[in-house]
Amino acid sequence: MSWTRALLAALAVCVLLLTGSAGCGTSGTDEQKNGGDSPAPVGKVLKDTDQEGRHYREVGKKDAPDVGIEVQPNADDSWRVRLTLEDFRLSPAGAKAKAVAGRGFVRLFVDDRPVARLRTLECRLSARFVPHGTHHVTARLYADDGTVWAVDGEPVESTADITASSLSAPSGTGGSPDPDGTASGALSAPGPTFRTEGRGSPDRGGKAS
Repeated sequence: MSWTRALLAALAVCVLLLTGSAGCGTSGTDEQKNGGDSPAPVGKVLKDTDQEGRHYREVGKKDAPDVGIEVQPNADDSWRVRLTLEDFRLSPAGAKAKAVAGRGFVRLFVDDRPVARLRTLECRLSARFVPHGTHHVTARLYADDGTVWAVDGEPVESTADITASSLSAPSGTGGSPDPDGTASGALSAPGPTFRTEGRGSPDRGGKAS
């Protein structure tokens, strides 16, 4: 009977080994399913929105991007807009609509009216968007999902004041710029004055030659 006892003991060991192996495999599978492969959310989406209803996405100052703006008159009465970015990369057209830290696009506003979505550091602003008088040109940073990057509840943006000295302007200053943020139009020679707001420092945005 000794051989029978030995056989039963061997079978018991095999059962324990198989059970232990199955348990480890199941645990590993569960960890792969629930193991956090999904990316952590970027910042915190606030209830506050911009004038178009796009929610702010709050991030800490340490991780926040920054933008500066410079606007100069061109010889053809249009305006040249230049951006400077810190800790921020412009996503290419067709980028997935998903918030990624330090990435997105820039929207350009004239007197709080959107005129262009920018994915380059420079664009030409048509004179038809800048009739006679002083106007505020604002560059604001957005995530690729359309939320507004924000710090301390305020959008990450920079503003420059420009003054068009033309005594007359073409009728109808509406319309949309071209996809690259440019548009055609004409005004007599503008005279610039500038300022900067938002997170951009005064010596970075709103400069003129």
